[in-house]
Amino acid sequence: MNFVAVSAYLNYIDAHIAQAQLEDAHIRCWLKDEHTVTTNPMFTNAVGGIKLMVAEPQLGRAQELLQAIEAERRRHARCPLCAGGNIEWVHTPRKTANNVVSAALSYLFGNMALAPDKVQHCFDCGHEWDEI
Repeated sequence: MNFVAVSAYLNYIDAHIAQAQLEDAHIRCWLKDEHTVTTNPMFTNAVGGIKLMVAEPQLGRAQELLQAIEAERRRHARCPLCAGGNIEWVHTPRKTANNVVSAALSYLFGNMALAPDKVQHCFDCGHEWDEI
């Protein structure tokens, strides 16, 4: 049976949540490059993130389910400023001190990387906030 990538994730938590949701719908799936990204986060972009692989005959159903889950999330997530639903977690360059610390630790200790700061960003009004 052939498996194809239905989506990719930057961290194992989001990938496992999506995998569990598909498995609950009896869709055969597994995570590709999970161990590579988890053990060495610096390789995330190089390998294209953690890929959620699904059985080819179930691809359409998996895409529909993931799109429905994302639509439901967007329906409940709202910007506190404009009440828009077009929001995402994004990496922020605002906190440069963390970037300097991460670079210094990577230089001193080799393969160590700190997780970049993420904020909620509203693509309707441009407002950013930290809380969930």
